[in-house]
Amino acid sequence: MEASSSSSSLTFTRREFGRGPGWAIPDFVKLCGGPLKSKYLPSRLCLATANGGGFRKELKGVGGGDGVIIVDHGSRRKESNLMLNEFVVMFREKTKYPIVEPAHMELAEPSIKDAFSSCVQQGAERVIVSPFFLFPGRHWHQDIPSLTAEAAKDHPGVSYVITAPLGLHELLVDVVNDRIKYCLSHVAGEEDECSVCAGTGKCRLYN
Repeated sequence: MEASSSSSSLTFTRREFGRGPGWAIPDFVKLCGGPLKSKYLPSRLCLATANGGGFRKELKGVGGGDGVIIVDHGSRRKESNLMLNEFVVMFREKTKYPIVEPAHMELAEPSIKDAFSSCVQQGAERVIVSPFFLFPGRHWHQDIPSLTAEAAKDHPGVSYVITAPLGLHELLVDVVNDRIKYCLSHVAGEEDECSVCAGTGKCRLYN
């Protein structure tokens, strides 16, 4: 069973996250408690090709020879795919990174392969693939690494890193709370529909 969110193209599968028999949170997200006293904060983990792959705790910042790919699941809805483009523009403008490209894992273009090639054509010597997903499910474990490895075959000498998904980052608390407050204000007649709900009529009170 799969459910997607058009605002951020997050993808969940019951098979990956359901608390059925034998279910357990993977060891790689069990971290020591930080300020939030949580042991599930994978904000400093990444899957890297350096040294044969595996995990390491932290990467240096994005440099001049780096290209960044923000990859979501992809949707059959054009409007959902265009949201990723808008996010990439926001991301590029705020970070000032010179090479930032959108990509969809499936169902839409540009693909990861397209975005990888675009980064290299702009001068990237290392490509940083950042999954725009909430939790580390099958797409992060298997699909995105496989598609990225295939894309890299066309560009010998160009290394790449697949970063962690969004995970349980404390800033997401603010994002979710902001969405809730805004939608409640819209339901109360105090605000217009947000850009996500605009024209859908879905942000309303159901009786």
